[in-house]
Amino acid sequence: MFIDGRWVIPDGASVIEVENPANENTIALIPEGTTDDANAALKAANKAFPTWASRPAIERAKLVAALADLIETNKDSLAALVTLEQGKPISHAREEIQASVTFLRYAAENARRIEGDIVASDSRSEEIHIRRHPYGVVVGLTAWNYPSALAARKIGPALVAGNTFVLLSHEVTPLSGLALATLSEKAGFPAGVFNVVTGRGAVVGDALVKSPLSHLVTMTGSTRAGREIYRSAADAIKVVRLELGGKAPFIVMEDADIDAAVTAAVAARYTNCGQICTCNERMYLHRAIADEFLEKFVKASAALKIGDPSGTVDLGPKVSRVERDKVTSIVAASVDAGAKVLLAGGALTDGPYEKGHWLAPTVLEVTKNTNPATQEEIFGPVATAMRVDGFEEAVSKANETQFGLSAYLFTQNNKRLAEAPYLLKFGELYLNRPNGEAVQGFHTGWGLSGLGGEDGRYGFDGYLRKQTAYMNWG
Repeated sequence: MFIDGRWVIPDGASVIEVENPANENTIALIPEGTTDDANAALKAANKAFPTWASRPAIERAKLVAALADLIETNKDSLAALVTLEQGKPISHAREEIQASVTFLRYAAENARRIEGDIVASDSRSEEIHIRRHPYGVVVGLTAWNYPSALAARKIGPALVAGNTFVLLSHEVTPLSGLALATLSEKAGFPAGVFNVVTGRGAVVGDALVKSPLSHLVTMTGSTRAGREIYRSAADAIKVVRLELGGKAPFIVMEDADIDAAVTAAVAARYTNCGQICTCNERMYLHRAIADEFLEKFVKASAALKIGDPSGTVDLGPKVSRVERDKVTSIVAASVDAGAKVLLAGGALTDGPYEKGHWLAPTVLEVTKNTNPATQEEIFGPVATAMRVDGFEEAVSKANETQFGLSAYLFTQNNKRLAEAPYLLKFGELYLNRPNGEAVQGFHTGWGLSGLGGEDGRYGFDGYLRKQTAYMNWG
């Protein structure tokens, strides 16, 4: 672990094996952190905070930019590391590393945009000054699906805003977070500004969240984990940002460009083996185009190449056996509840797939919006379709969920496009395009999909708290 500017192996620590999901080989051993390790990292971050926060923001930004430069210099080895521990195809891993660079550089550019306000007072000889200040120590908890980019997405704005940072690198994919620590050391970050601990969320994560030494918790992960963190932070009324699960509807109307919609639906469902919170989870297809759409979608799904993620493939393995089995369990329950199988797909276990956690694309069609396939987040290469008679029905079905992260709409009708932001109850809309956020946008979920948000000026502002001073000179 990387604590207070030093690499630490706790005496007598148990270890966690890190697995390559493509062949089940153990590729690394990491310390199984304890509460003591969490506290050591928090103490280091607290010690470093006053000096770090007092630096001009532009100086903090120069170090964050230097980290981005080092990531770009080492992009090939970092991408290979992501593929090795997470399983995504190397081409997608390269995109993730480039996203890490973009997140950090954008954060650095915000150094000169930390602003306040002077507001007119009701009293004579007085002004009201509103300033922004860093919170203190930020705890970052990230998911395994984007182990480098999700960390960079949080580290950059938190540090430029003047906070110090403790990252719990997810135990399934911890190596990318540790690699960021290595590069931060080379970039010249002061000791304690950025710390990386390893271990299990139920132990180390819980200690980081509950400790009085942490001041803001930012987490990307499952809704289940988000609920636990929210409860753990409640006693201290701690500030929490949660980016959680999704169940994105993908609406295709009778006037849509069908080929464009199919291409987007395939990309939005199967990228990273369907392990993206904004993925196309349930398709609502106008009855007039449903047959054409499904014929093309099933054909495209069946044609995807599955194999060694270090090569030229479309899909690598699921990240773990547990995650693979979760997906197959939901598919079985959905079929039991009446789903029709249009493409069987499922677990691959023979020949070149004897080792690893492989899943081929599955396509289901349902007639009820209560089917598990339309209500439970699948987070895997399983697409679900349902026929609808019109736009109003599609919107109604889309909104029948407790998740509210993302939604898709394909139509050439300008009235529908204009109405969509008012009708669809989701924090992020993709209208006539596949998923993929821009760093200057705002990635945010509603309902069970989270609190707060990431990216852009609104995401950056989330790492700053406001203070009001009544300046009276009378």
